[in-house]
Amino acid sequence: MKVLGISVVRGTDVEEPVVLSSASDLSSFGFFQRQTVKEMLTFMAKTFIKRTQPGQRQSVTHEGYVVHCYVRSDGLGGAVTTDSEYPARVAFVMLGQLLEEFTAAQGDTWKTVTTHESVAFPPLEEYLAKFQDPSAADKVTKIQNDLDETTQILHKTIDSVLERGVKLDSLVERSNDLSSQSKMFYKSAKKTNSCCVIQ
Repeated sequence: MKVLGISVVRGTDVEEPVVLSSASDLSSFGFFQRQTVKEMLTFMAKTFIKRTQPGQRQSVTHEGYVVHCYVRSDGLGGAVTTDSEYPARVAFVMLGQLLEEFTAAQGDTWKTVTTHESVAFPPLEEYLAKFQDPSAADKVTKIQNDLDETTQILHKTIDSVLERGVKLDSLVERSNDLSSQSKMFYKSAKKTNSCCVIQ
């Protein structure tokens, strides 16, 4: 999972969107490819922001990469380009936080900017670094990863018990914790379910 680039764009109130500020991590590309990739990131950000309505969020997939776009109702937009594995929810959380911080720092001065890359916004590099690991940047994603890990551990535990040759049927028979009624329910449920198994 990787974030390649982030752009803050003046979008809907002009004929052609203006990239106010951007940051990119192109270390995974060869040195001679980086300028071309950077130009493509800018082109895709401008193109997709132009086609995103105010108040709308969208993700556009192209050749294994996804451009997540968000345009606020005031016309300020953001685009994040990631690989296809990066969670969209985290990308949109990043965009929301980024645009809020940009507005707090710049005020409404961005509404008159017509020159590309002319607004200095150092926190953009920090966002790029912070959101490279989505689970570290987003609490919900971290919790989901922890739950998935716990589920895997539970599945491994059950599988390891069954691999040792201990059958669940014999465990139920030998258990003193289960009442005779629970044991009968288990046997009848197993019998009922066995008629429906397709082998």
